[in-house]
Amino acid sequence: MPSDEKLSQDNFNRVLVEAIDEGFSLLGPLPREALLHNLEASFQMKEQDIPMNLAKFTDFLETIFGSGTQCMEGIIINRLRKKLDLPPGNLANSDLGVCIEEFKRQLFLEV
Repeated sequence: MPSDEKLSQDNFNRVLVEAIDEGFSLLGPLPREALLHNLEASFQMKEQDIPMNLAKFTDFLETIFGSGTQCMEGIIINRLRKKLDLPPGNLANSDLGVCIEEFKRQLFLEV
């Protein structure tokens, strides 16, 4: 994201959804569709609702990926960091929610 573009909360949420979609897409088009279908069918959540329901989304990831949740979260975190043009930080073992709050803090100075 260009540094001269002012980032709003809505834009942040859009970029977050894009990063999640890109992370799921790494698994292939059919697994991506299956994940999104399961998110809606089992967790009553559409992809665009994820930013307002992060705890529920992380529960979804844990249900689907089990011990591999941290790997998928790491992929999403790295995609989001790159899309927001943020420098690598010391969040290597942090969960998705912690990283998102830190990114918001960096971008908005306070959440």
